[in-house]
Amino acid sequence: MDTIALQLADSAFPAGGFAHSGGLEAAVQLGEVTGATLEGFVQDALWQAGYGSLPLVGDAHAGPTRVAALDACCDAFLLSSVANRASRTQGRAFVAACAHCFGGAVLEGLHEDVRAKRLHGHHAPLFGAAAAALGVSRGDALVVWLHGVARGVLSAAVRLGVAGTHEAQAMLRASGLLRARVLDECGALGSEQLAQTTPRLDVVGAQHDHLYSRLFQS
Repeated sequence: MDTIALQLADSAFPAGGFAHSGGLEAAVQLGEVTGATLEGFVQDALWQAGYGSLPLVGDAHAGPTRVAALDACCDAFLLSSVANRASRTQGRAFVAACAHCFGGAVLEGLHEDVRAKRLHGHHAPLFGAAAAALGVSRGDALVVWLHGVARGVLSAAVRLGVAGTHEAQAMLRASGLLRARVLDECGALGSEQLAQTTPRLDVVGAQHDHLYSRLFQS
């Protein structure tokens, strides 16, 4: 894998992803997820990413000039206000980090478009466009995206006390086979094939703003 792809996958890359739980915090507080059912939540999150965001990553990588259209498509697709806000927050943080860490006309242009509100700044299309600008292959970009989904949920699980660090890492390793299946089934999908495969993730995650106490933004 390209070294830049590894850098983007590194938990130390300052993109702000660890402020989000992917809906897990709400699911745990509402009793929908426990340590015994965490693995199933990770599986649902990966399939949802495969059909609901991976096509945007792939299309933005293949056609960076389509970022504005794909960004608008993502904004229309994410009906949950919590999920929509999380996507925009993460996307803006990600493109800002890329512009500051790597520079270059494309990344700086994307950052400026987001700052000027010419783009909503959704994470998936910005990730795909940034990966292409950095010379990361489409295949590696898709792998890093799915890895980030699983890692983000499991990192949140550790901080929420649902799983221990060793247990979470074992689950991350075990999710590799499923990530390969999701990539095989969804890697060639385009943005016109976006789908919501697990509505309960949106339904539960949408309750985040109503939780009594919150560690995460989503």
